[in-house]
Amino acid sequence: MELSGTEPVSPDQARFREVLGHFVSGVTVVTTMGQDGPHGFTCQAFAALSLSPALVVFAPARTSLTWPRIRSAGVFCVNVLKDDQEALGRVFATKGDAKFDGVGWGPSAKGCPILAGALAWVECELADVHDAGDHLLVIGRVLDLGAGEGHPLVFYRGGFYRGGFGAFPA
Repeated sequence: MELSGTEPVSPDQARFREVLGHFVSGVTVVTTMGQDGPHGFTCQAFAALSLSPALVVFAPARTSLTWPRIRSAGVFCVNVLKDDQEALGRVFATKGDAKFDGVGWGPSAKGCPILAGALAWVECELADVHDAGDHLLVIGRVLDLGAGEGHPLVFYRGGFYRGGFGAFPA
């Protein structure tokens, strides 16, 4: 599709974040099992991509220390956080190797960590990776999945929100 008569917009990063922050996103933790143990990172850029075949997509930063471990393992699990798991989302948003200290989890069929209490989880094999600016666009082929009960933890305008919908600032 060609847009005639329009020039690409290149806003400054602060303005881009402010405006796109008005889009509510779920909060996930993407996990894998490496030779040296479990690894994971918090990811808001996650979505269903296709029903047939069943595909999902997520976007790790190029600077992610966890992404190379996921790529090497070839499998990963996307854990959708429940509204009472904000602390867990914050832990996995940090850099470091101690993210799983004190965190309950069990292995998926392929050995990826499924976080205790997660609202839902989707286990995938790595299908494709595309360049996407300062991030990568990762496509996963769904191998297995499951869901629990409750409400999602969401991210909106720079903050976490819980307790269902209707709790957002004006």
